[in-house]
Amino acid sequence: MIMKIIALVDGSTYSKSVCDHASWIARRGDYAVELMHVLGRREGGAGSDLSGAISLGARSALLEELSSLDEQRAKLSLTRGRAILEDAKALLGETGIRTTEHLRHGDLIEAISEKEGEAEMILIGKRGEAANFAKGHLGSNLERVMRASSKPLFIASRAFRPIGKILIAYDGSASAMRAIDYVARSPIYAGLGIRIVTVGSATEVAKNGLEDAKAMLSAAGLDAETGILPGQPEEALGKLIEADEFDHLVMGASGHSRLRSLFVGSTSLEMLRTCKVPILLVR
Repeated sequence: MIMKIIALVDGSTYSKSVCDHASWIARRGDYAVELMHVLGRREGGAGSDLSGAISLGARSALLEELSSLDEQRAKLSLTRGRAILEDAKALLGETGIRTTEHLRHGDLIEAISEKEGEAEMILIGKRGEAANFAKGHLGSNLERVMRASSKPLFIASRAFRPIGKILIAYDGSASAMRAIDYVARSPIYAGLGIRIVTVGSATEVAKNGLEDAKAMLSAAGLDAETGILPGQPEEALGKLIEADEFDHLVMGASGHSRLRSLFVGSTSLEMLRTCKVPILLVR
């Protein structure tokens, strides 16, 4: 059975980046790609019946016109959704990637939960159509998917660039160990430059944890450097990524140190806002 990855596309600036990253992952891992676009209930016509807001005494002609507008809007959303998927498929088709498309009405989280059991990972853009780029707001769908999906979540940056160097943030937690294990087992990371870092004090526990993580990768044939950074995770990791030109950040979705706050509280959102490279979150 051919494994697949699910790429969420919405027609935003980030959709092309999602497709480019999906192509890179699919080629390295020999995965198929399922492109998914979800029409919200309002887009699909459900829950957006403007005619219902008119009093019983209103003229029937106006009611009919509003009802017709509801129907037209739903049809336009459907047509646009199909066009988004066709454009995404064309981008992937240029590289020979096996693709399928899935256009769904309803809730995004429900759509993902129905499909993710068959998937290796989920890909989503950092921001969607409604995000405020000037203020660095994250897409609301991203925050929902982060909390709901059980699969590794690949968060695409605004533009794709070839990935050659990856940074793994490690704190010894269960999810951090699973992130190390995922990198060790995944074909997409074979042959890449890898560095594992812990943020905090250079204790014996921290040093031993890094050695254990390095040993896991070594057993899988992967070479990795290790390091300990002082300071706060969101600031220290961001500076290291920029200074050493890392292309990709991998980390567990939660932890038992300061890193725990990265993906459950305000620090997590700040890290995602400021990090300019794609991030893989592993549960």
